[in-house]
Amino acid sequence: MYGVALGYPLGHNDMKILVIEDDGETADDIAHTLQKRGHWVIVAPDGNSGLALGMTMAFDLLIVDRRLPGLDGLSLVRTIRDKGSLMPVLFLSALSGIDDRVAGLNGGGDDYLSKPFAVAELIARVEALGRRASLGTVPSILAVADLVMDLVARTVSRAGRPIELLPREWQLLEFLLRHSGQVVTKSMLLEHVWGTRFDPGTSVVETHVSRMRKKVDEGFGLDLINTVRGVGYCLRAGD
Repeated sequence: MYGVALGYPLGHNDMKILVIEDDGETADDIAHTLQKRGHWVIVAPDGNSGLALGMTMAFDLLIVDRRLPGLDGLSLVRTIRDKGSLMPVLFLSALSGIDDRVAGLNGGGDDYLSKPFAVAELIARVEALGRRASLGTVPSILAVADLVMDLVARTVSRAGRPIELLPREWQLLEFLLRHSGQVVTKSMLLEHVWGTRFDPGTSVVETHVSRMRKKVDEGFGLDLINTVRGVGYCLRAGD
């Protein structure tokens, strides 16, 4: 199976996918699941062969296990990103802690799926990333007004002034920028930034947003991060 292309002739919405997974059974299951959806799949069994394929062939999506023999998944993705590649990356990992998820996303991943996972969720995440890529919605720069986040250089600035963010603040601001002009609820932030689907009964979201707001808005003439009372937050350039 490893290194073999699987799938039917590509249709308009089908993707070329590289699966980098050292567990043969898991790799086979993923490959056959995606093949049945009409996608074209190549499987690599380790980090070094996966990196070689990722650097020499054009893929619509990389599915990368965090723990790989040879070159680990995080180092593999960082190497690809350092070369300027914007191919969407879905990390797979038995490492399901919040810090592990944040490390994967900060290391260049676009999404993170914990093992074991449901087939339906894998398909949903793969096809969501595919839609984003096909619509050109995987930008390297996110910006609202004079606030600019460079996803490749990992920098944030406002009116040309650098802003230093902690990892969690980065994740919060990136999520708000990706949903600029939309109201983002507390539960959405808990799920997508903290990786939890329940409210821990603390003010963790409010505290982090307040700290980030001081860095992003304080000293500027226009507040970009707005509280929508009783609902959540909205990052926008004005009313």
